[in-house]
Amino acid sequence: MYRYFIEDKNHVPPFNEPASLLTIGTRPLKLHQEELVAAIFGHNIELGGVLEDINQLRMVQGESVVYRDNLWFDREFFEYFIKLARASGRACQAAFPADDKAYRTYVVPLAQDITRSVTANGQPVYLLQLWYFPHGYTDDIMPIVIPSDAHEIGFYSVPDFMTMEQGDLTHFAPMRSVMSIESWVHVYFASIIFSNFARAGRLDRKIESSVFTSLRLLWRAILEQKQILHASGAIEIGKNCAIDPSAIITGPAKIGDNVSIGAGCVIDNCTIGDNVTIDAGCVMFQSTVANNCFLPFRSALYLTSLMENVIVAQNTCLQMCAIGRNSFIGAGSTFTDFNLIAQKPIRAADRDGHLQEVGQIVLGAGVGHNCRIGSGMVVFPGRMIESDVVLLASSQRRVIEYNLTFEESDHHLVRGGQVHKRFYPRQGERAERLEEDVW
Repeated sequence: MYRYFIEDKNHVPPFNEPASLLTIGTRPLKLHQEELVAAIFGHNIELGGVLEDINQLRMVQGESVVYRDNLWFDREFFEYFIKLARASGRACQAAFPADDKAYRTYVVPLAQDITRSVTANGQPVYLLQLWYFPHGYTDDIMPIVIPSDAHEIGFYSVPDFMTMEQGDLTHFAPMRSVMSIESWVHVYFASIIFSNFARAGRLDRKIESSVFTSLRLLWRAILEQKQILHASGAIEIGKNCAIDPSAIITGPAKIGDNVSIGAGCVIDNCTIGDNVTIDAGCVMFQSTVANNCFLPFRSALYLTSLMENVIVAQNTCLQMCAIGRNSFIGAGSTFTDFNLIAQKPIRAADRDGHLQEVGQIVLGAGVGHNCRIGSGMVVFPGRMIESDVVLLASSQRRVIEYNLTFEESDHHLVRGGQVHKRFYPRQGERAERLEEDVW
């Protein structure tokens, strides 16, 4: 058994890195894919080769699985696809229905690496760059259409002006998830909606359909004298964690190893990596924090994803954001998620920098790697701050109303600013930047 992957070298804005190197949830995408494929096929699978583009599929030999390395999928989606593909005995390509609410809402906007098509029976679908070949490459490829089986989850009672009278402000929690990572918005969707929301949705389904699951959760809650979602049956905690007794943790939640959670913290359906410190009074709702992050007292995350080594200082609020690794967000900053004046779906930049509607009424901002955001900043919805940018709050710039590039970084304007190095140049600039560093 072999695995091949198509290397996607396109940089994802504003991170200036290929998707395979970005952290989705708490794991880099490349590592997530390798571990998931190994978990399904065991140690009997080996790397068959790295392909440059889809035209090299003809090089595939033997029983193989092939995927583009910017394609994120969860175990439920991958297992479903492989099970049906193997049962068919034919070469297969993964697809999803064009009218699937979850995929149409989160996967289609801003995506270029999915292709609209029609099955033999006339069903409109989107083809994904994920294939299974039982005996090497063949032109006779059958689509395997995989529904998300999503159901609505979220806030069912909000003022009309927040929904623009378009219905309830809800999200779709899928039972099976896939996402082509081409924008910071996709990082947010994959890490939050298709991970934390999906986990909660699957738990709801299990409780509804399995008496055993309901009794197990109830029994753990009775033994621990807690509410069901606060007991260990709904919360997974790693080794060597220090959690203050006054902290409130609501499941389903997953907490890694060596995590410290201070007094009065409120953590609701979050995923927390290893070696994370969360100080007193922090509030986290449906958020994901990768390894080695630090949240000083009273910082707040609302449906936000942090990559590794991020610091979110005290009294700062991040709403529906994706933050790159090694970045610092200063005290008292607010990342807003709602257009107060123009009440219409928010636009965000695609991979080529073109603004497109993402179909979301509320959405935060994307911050790249190695950024330094000063205290007291206000960032408008849907904005991007490119990797390696430094922002110093001043009377001239305290509210960020537009996307910011490295050239607009404040470290260019202050004495000694050259000590801040550019570690993540844009695609095509790396060799020039390294040459400058050498000289």
